[in-house]
Amino acid sequence: MSLAPRIRVAAERIFRQKEAENGRLAGKKRDFVPYIFLAPSFVLVTVFILIPFIDVVRRSFFSAMSNQFVGLKNYIVLFHNDAFRLAGWNTIKFTLVCIPILLIFSLLLALIVSAFKEQRGVFKTSFLLPMAIPVASIVLLWKAVFEKQGLLNAVLEWAGLAPIDWIHSEFAFFVLVFTYLWKNVGYDMVLWLSGISGIPPALYESAQIDGAGAVQRFFRITLPNLMPTVFTTAVLSLLNSFKVFREAYLIAGAYPDKSIYMLQHLFNNWFASLDIDKMCAGAVVMALVVFAVILLLQRLLGREESQ
Repeated sequence: MSLAPRIRVAAERIFRQKEAENGRLAGKKRDFVPYIFLAPSFVLVTVFILIPFIDVVRRSFFSAMSNQFVGLKNYIVLFHNDAFRLAGWNTIKFTLVCIPILLIFSLLLALIVSAFKEQRGVFKTSFLLPMAIPVASIVLLWKAVFEKQGLLNAVLEWAGLAPIDWIHSEFAFFVLVFTYLWKNVGYDMVLWLSGISGIPPALYESAQIDGAGAVQRFFRITLPNLMPTVFTTAVLSLLNSFKVFREAYLIAGAYPDKSIYMLQHLFNNWFASLDIDKMCAGAVVMALVVFAVILLLQRLLGREESQ
């Protein structure tokens, strides 16, 4: 073998080695790119959420006045507080009532809308409009409808029925439920539609050929393939249920009817009176309960998905 071919072979070997090294470096750079984009969000979440929450956990074991360690005293006082028990029960009741209704109703809407493929965009926009309406506008609209001299009572009087104080009575709970459903049903419907669009059409075609009806296709194909969407939608619905406080506060004030006196009302009032001890303990309890519920949903829905 002459000298020139040997040099060419050696040069090709060195070139391939450099290409392999460049490929490995490029792969490492590509693996590192997502972390660069996530870094600003992680820093902001750490500074504005994680660090303050850690400080809240610390404060829940100390006295706000003397800054002395009191152990579980703040938690004992919290669970013996009548206002906390009332607000906690109302929050649990509101969540247990609203979230199942919201998930079922939004899923039914998604199934209906998915049948109209050409008009799907129009339906999405229509049902998402409540989320675009400012809270202040919603409050004015609700007052015009549900106040003593509002439109709903005018209809009741026209029908020969007695007017109802919708906002300052036990009926306020149903007004709050209606507000939550009206505002979030379009958002959940879009989440369901994204899950439905990810199901391969061939599964439905095969099921139809085998003679499966609409109900069988829903329980054997649609629902099992929507399990990841069920978890996401349920968690987001749970978190959005705490945002309904804004409407309740602006409509009925800081001390509304006891049927809609939520934990957010309680924490807001404790903050105004500088009851830092109970507020920190309540925030920790609330965060632990929400975290436990999310883990439970993940475990249950993840198990159903794996089956």
